[in-house]
Amino acid sequence: MIFAHCSPLHRTTFLVVCIAFAPEVFAGGEQALEKVVVTGNVTSIGVADAASVGTVTQKQLEARTVYRPGELLESVPGLIVSQHSGEGKANQFYLRGFNLDHGTDLRTTVDGMLVNQRSHGHGQGWTDVNFVIPELASRLEYRKGPYFASEGDFSSAGAVHLKYADALPQGIASLGVGQNGYRRALIADSPAFADGRLLYAIEWLNNDGPFVHPDRFRKLNGVLRYGRGDAGNGFNVTAMAYKASWNSSDQITQRAIDAGLIRSRFDAIDPTDGGAAHRYSLSGAWRRSDVQSSTEANAYLIDNQLALFSNFTYVLDNPVDGDQFAQPDRRRTAGLNLRHTWQQVGLGSESENTVGMQAQSDNIFNGLLSTRARQTIGVTRQDHIVESSLALYGENATRWAPWLRSVAGLRADAYRFKVNSDNAVNSGTAREAIVNPKLSLVAGPWASTEFYVNAGGGFHSNDARGTTIRVDPKTGDAADRVTPLVRSRGAELGVRGNWLPGLQTSLAIYRLDLASELLFVGDAGTTEASRPSRRVGFELANYYKLGNWLTVDADVAFARARFRDADPTGNRIPGAVEGVASLAIAVDNLGPWFGAAQLRYFGPRPLLEDNSVRSSSTIVFNARLGYRVSPKMRVELEGFNLANRRASAIDYYYTSRLPGEAVAGVDAIHFHPVESRSFRLTLAMNF
Repeated sequence: MIFAHCSPLHRTTFLVVCIAFAPEVFAGGEQALEKVVVTGNVTSIGVADAASVGTVTQKQLEARTVYRPGELLESVPGLIVSQHSGEGKANQFYLRGFNLDHGTDLRTTVDGMLVNQRSHGHGQGWTDVNFVIPELASRLEYRKGPYFASEGDFSSAGAVHLKYADALPQGIASLGVGQNGYRRALIADSPAFADGRLLYAIEWLNNDGPFVHPDRFRKLNGVLRYGRGDAGNGFNVTAMAYKASWNSSDQITQRAIDAGLIRSRFDAIDPTDGGAAHRYSLSGAWRRSDVQSSTEANAYLIDNQLALFSNFTYVLDNPVDGDQFAQPDRRRTAGLNLRHTWQQVGLGSESENTVGMQAQSDNIFNGLLSTRARQTIGVTRQDHIVESSLALYGENATRWAPWLRSVAGLRADAYRFKVNSDNAVNSGTAREAIVNPKLSLVAGPWASTEFYVNAGGGFHSNDARGTTIRVDPKTGDAADRVTPLVRSRGAELGVRGNWLPGLQTSLAIYRLDLASELLFVGDAGTTEASRPSRRVGFELANYYKLGNWLTVDADVAFARARFRDADPTGNRIPGAVEGVASLAIAVDNLGPWFGAAQLRYFGPRPLLEDNSVRSSSTIVFNARLGYRVSPKMRVELEGFNLANRRASAIDYYYTSRLPGEAVAGVDAIHFHPVESRSFRLTLAMNF
């Protein structure tokens, strides 16, 4: 007989890919033994292993209105992406009660390449996705919680995997213009070449933003990929190149506006902040499959470099030259991922087994420098870091009965940190290994409803410099070392159902404990290990397809985040997101017209441990309207912050001193504004 293994291609899932092969039916999760592709409106019930996992299709990604590439990730329910500085800087991420800073505890990959940068000069897990070209994204897969054996470092809150297409249905040429100096040009195609496909894309972008001192964000971006075969049997080799420069209007304080020091909330106190970055990569992927098994491998080499200049405290520490500092970081990263899956029948049960290996090595040079107008005036520290890791994991998925299946896994990670610092006292080598079990139980379906129980352990790595430090390089005081690997433990109860025609709903209730919280330190511009923490929360996601022309996504999430130890300063976690909600509507097939609209709510957060200072909430409304001039040409108008709300993209509370202030320092909220209302017009043609 023929078995059709179906993998979801929508996060709540109506559209699936069904892979036909013979002859036996097994319990496995998402093995891709692709022979025949059939699409249809069926549910992900019977496929997903948790209520908080899913896949976003290319069509869903295309429908989103995004101000910056990182906002593609907001297609994950409950995830907020913002910015607190210039456009070229890595985004801020919020999920499951975390202020994830620039990516800690949210594992992000693009085509299997880890984007999170370990032991980064500015923040642990630095996740810069400005190199992503949205038109090439074929799907986005996400998993939340530490329940999955294939997910390692930085995945305690969740993991997001963005996949590029091997081939485009048609060539694309687009030109975009907009307010605030926005200009964008893109050309991409994938012609047949040497029994395969040669995909290429070139993107150029300029964006000044609404700022008094323009961002002058300029980037040049390219992708070249050769691929052969299909998703079950084939390979590809990909080269990517990205280069950008920008100015930064970093966070400001309201008293600077009140005193007339700056003109508006879009002004900057230190207009010389900014940076430059590049990312060059070479990667390859290979896959083979047959009726009973599949094997996947991918390898990558990445060259990253960042020059970042920031000034968050203005003249607090240095009234003469100012407090600007540089955090240069350059690194070469090599990685290898292997995975083999096979199916079997034993003791009357159907099983699928997976074993995998993940290895990565980072050769890093970074530092912390005192600067004035981007010119070095002092050196706090400079370091050469070699950080290596090896992970082995195994997983078994078994269907015990028509209504019961399990997924059990075990993962082991080993790390080595070697630091060669300009201060020999802070040099050294550290090693640590960690083992984490994973378990998921799935019951159902009954009445179009499936229930999930998930539990497991995870971790995030700490900055290598913290594992060998003895002396604070700024003050000379003795410093405590941090644990190299910080353990997390999580559990989740979930339900997924389609209780009305066209409606898909999932609900997850979770708890997550961390042995040490990573917090952003505003006056230092970096993250540091802090106290143990606990988060309890829920996420409700709905997808409603009302006919073939209208779809509605409605998501809401809430988290209670607290430190677990006793401390007189309080038990709130500064910056921890509490309430998040999103309502998105997409319209298509109305003759030549199409469009989308999204309302995003980002709730208030505590800014101090005692909850005495809180941020305001942020509500943003974006929309797009398109018209197909012909089958090969369309025009789109996008609008951002249409209500023109004076909201904050992010808020911090710390001590700063403005030029000319007599006091030694003032404790205050510092914020980065949401961009004012703006419009962009794009003409796109297919060829």
